[in-house]
Amino acid sequence: MVLVPVATGREAALRALLDTMNLQPGIADPNNSLVPFGQFGQVHFARFALLDDATLNDFAVHRRPAPEFPVYLVFMGDCDGTARVLLADFAQRAGDGLRRIFAHCEGFDPAGDLYAWLVEHDVPVAANYVNWRGRTVREVREDSALQHALSARLRAGRSPASECAEALRHEMVRFAHDEVQAGRLRLTRPQPTPLGWRIANGLHVIGLPLAGILLSPLIILALPFVLMVLRKREKSDPEYCPRPDPDALQALRLLEDRDVTNQFSALGSLKPGRFRRWLASVILLLIDYACRHVFNRGHLGRVRTIHFARWVFIDNKARILFTSNYDGSHEAYMDDFINKVAWGLNLIFSNGIGWPRTDWLIKRGARSEQRFKYYQRRHQIPSQVWYKACPGLTLADMVRNQRIREGIECASMSDAQALAWLRLL
Repeated sequence: MVLVPVATGREAALRALLDTMNLQPGIADPNNSLVPFGQFGQVHFARFALLDDATLNDFAVHRRPAPEFPVYLVFMGDCDGTARVLLADFAQRAGDGLRRIFAHCEGFDPAGDLYAWLVEHDVPVAANYVNWRGRTVREVREDSALQHALSARLRAGRSPASECAEALRHEMVRFAHDEVQAGRLRLTRPQPTPLGWRIANGLHVIGLPLAGILLSPLIILALPFVLMVLRKREKSDPEYCPRPDPDALQALRLLEDRDVTNQFSALGSLKPGRFRRWLASVILLLIDYACRHVFNRGHLGRVRTIHFARWVFIDNKARILFTSNYDGSHEAYMDDFINKVAWGLNLIFSNGIGWPRTDWLIKRGARSEQRFKYYQRRHQIPSQVWYKACPGLTLADMVRNQRIREGIECASMSDAQALAWLRLL
């Protein structure tokens, strides 16, 4: 994630330039002349967003003056492979367009080394969620093309109930193989996971639990003090959840529901004091571990509609930026969290100024539905440019298409299994 302050007096010109990248408000043209995202086959999602925080005056509820932060430009993407490889690819193939964009930012030298500058301003992620680790853009596109071809073939022929289901499945398998041979379909074998990544991931799996075991005596001693301080803060911290500005809310809604998937970006300040910063850091460390090793096969808790999400500290951990890409409407997205994992929302976001009052970190909070919805809408910011590699596809579609491909590669099935597979088409 590249983060850089916008130069004084250049924000309006930058907004106008970013608008030229779109097919419709907020939705990128994959072949735009500045950054043609569609030419980068490893990018799932990408966005440019201006971080203009309208909630800094909320510090007044803590009897603190509003801090002064610049308006930032953020450039981020969710990709296959490493961020450094992607940045190098962007610098090489979209360098002229990126230079035009970042020329509106502080300290940018158009004649300098673009890749080195991007790496220098690449901000580390505090926690990152990937719905299905290892699922590449190429696989998603190939699986979708396979589903469309098989579905069309089935509609043009017989119904699954008209004959032996396994025989009909074999007919579909032969058809798919013929299409591959003719070059009309591709079914590329997944690339093996790099050994270095597997080793690093294995070390990460055991590293945090091992550190917890080694530090357990200190944790046990410190826990009562931490809980005492937390409870004191929860009782004394002011609760400030006013209605969002109607004009700002309408502007956000104009960018939503232009695809089956939506984007979400929110920026908020942490409550004053070292304790909240420390607590937020520890919690996001644990969240990142859970996302990486537990919630990496199609769900975040009981929520199954999120493609990618990330949490990033900025301004020396004074603020947190949260971004996600999710299926369905904004309202359904919020209701999903309230009804299924409200405690998780409290765990992560209750250190922010104005969050609905919590008890013992996980109780109440987001359960106060109206206050929570006011809070998240007030902190939501629009993305000026948003790109999705596979428009029209939800996570449910990707799971279905993946099962279809697995059925093509399966040697044999029972009639019941084959019929269930055919119904996926």
